[in-house]
Amino acid sequence: MSRRFDRLIDALSNTIVSERACNQYSRLEGDLRGNAIRRRNLRLYLSDLEAIGPRMLLIGEAPSYRGGRLTGIPFVSETVMFDILGADRGYRKATIGPKLSTEASATMVWGTIRGIAPLPILWNAFPFHPFHAGEPDSNRMPTANELAIGAPFIEWMTRLFPIELVVAIGNQASISLTRLGIEHDRVRHPSQGGKRMFVEGMMKSTKKAQLQQIKEGLAMRQKTYGGRLQPFGPKAPLPTKNAVNLSTVPSSSKEKYNGGKDD
Repeated sequence: MSRRFDRLIDALSNTIVSERACNQYSRLEGDLRGNAIRRRNLRLYLSDLEAIGPRMLLIGEAPSYRGGRLTGIPFVSETVMFDILGADRGYRKATIGPKLSTEASATMVWGTIRGIAPLPILWNAFPFHPFHAGEPDSNRMPTANELAIGAPFIEWMTRLFPIELVVAIGNQASISLTRLGIEHDRVRHPSQGGKRMFVEGMMKSTKKAQLQQIKEGLAMRQKTYGGRLQPFGPKAPLPTKNAVNLSTVPSSSKEKYNGGKDD
C-alpha cells in the first residue's frame, strides 16, 4: 500500500469541523477504532487508483451518512466497497454487524463510471459528513465555510494524480471549483430524480475527454513522424504488473467485513 498519501490523510484526520459535521477520519474524537479503519480504506483506495492512473476527477458535494461517512471513501457505501472495489483487496468494515450499508447515489455513480477507462477518481467538495443539528443520520448541504475547508483538499487531489478533466457533480461542487479557478464540466447530481441527466452528462464529458486524448495523440505522432500520420488511433497503454481492476466482484464479498487496525 502506497505511503504517498500519508500527508493528505494526516491533514484530513486533524481537521476540525463544526458540531453539525462529522470528521470520519479524526484521530481525536468520535469512533476512533472505526476512524482508523476509514483512514486505511481511503489510503488503499488512493493506492489502487494510483496503479490505474486516473485522468478524470469527479467532485461531489459531501459524504452521505450511508456512504463515505461509514467507509471513508467518497461515493462508496459498504456494499459498493465489497462488491465493486473488491473484498479481496483488503477493504474493511468500520461498523458493527454483518449488514452492509447501501446508498442510492453511490450505486448510481458506480453504475455509470465502471465503464470509463481509466477509472475516474472520486472526491468531495467538503470531504466530511455534514448533518442537521441533532440528527447525525441525516445529510445537509455544506456551508460556504465548509466548502472553504474542503478547497485545499481538492487542490491536493489535482496534484496527486495526472488529472486531465475535472467534473463537478452538482452545484456545490461547481461553486468550489469555480472559486478555485479550476476549469471543469458540470453534471447533474444523480439524487432526487437526476439519474438520467447525470448519466447523459457523464457520457458527454467522457466523449470530450476521449476526443482530447485522440487530438493529443495525433499531435504527438505528427511531431514524432514529421507530419506523416500513422494509420491508426492512439495506442492504449500496455497493462503493467501492478495494474488493478477495481471492477472485479469477488465471490467472498459478504464474508470480509470485520474491522482491522490503521497502518
